[in-house]
Amino acid sequence: MNVSGVAEFLNYWEAEGAAYVRHGDYAWMASLVPAQRILEIGCGLGFGTEALIARKRDVLALDILDECLDASQEKTAGQGVQFLKADVTCLDQSQRQVIDDFAPDCLLCWLMGAPAAAIGADRLDGGQAVASYRESVHRKIAELAASLTGVRFLHIVDRMAIPWQAKDVGRDTLVRYHNGKTFLGLPWVADRRNALYRKLSDNVLDLAQQRRLHPTLKHVVPTLASLLVERK
Repeated sequence: MNVSGVAEFLNYWEAEGAAYVRHGDYAWMASLVPAQRILEIGCGLGFGTEALIARKRDVLALDILDECLDASQEKTAGQGVQFLKADVTCLDQSQRQVIDDFAPDCLLCWLMGAPAAAIGADRLDGGQAVASYRESVHRKIAELAASLTGVRFLHIVDRMAIPWQAKDVGRDTLVRYHNGKTFLGLPWVADRRNALYRKLSDNVLDLAQQRRLHPTLKHVVPTLASLLVERK
């Protein structure tokens, strides 16, 4: 994804999110959440929020963009979802108080995204800006979750492309990466039993043209990588 402006970003995720809903991806992600009171970091356009409330979860949905909060509120109107405009990397005292009062027992961050211009990404950086952004936000979320003593679980889901036959190796890699970076020195431990992959349909992450151009990608498939971690 290389979507620079907010309007382009929202249009992209409206189509992408609807495809995930049709494919049952958000329902799958919500089914993996073992807790009741969920702090959703980056609610986007509300597709994930809908999936959580469909499973009767209590949700405080956080996002930095007014447009995302407006769309999420419209999708979930009258269903008891709380919303908070905030940047998880720099919460002020009043925002932190809202989170403390909500008393979540799980933090989740699903399919993190941001307009390319906001994170300095471009077509020539090989995805480095996106990777750096994702890494820093995941770390902040893990630190926030650690500071909330009632939080027992942290759930991260991201998109990636892997050779499907190597998914077991990928699970070990995913766990090792997060334990060594995201959770280092924090009271979280990832276990491969809770590292799961789910195939996405090609029309969601269109690899067909890339496969034609690059035969080495023949066995690479777009996936969701889910990692549920528990407090030590």
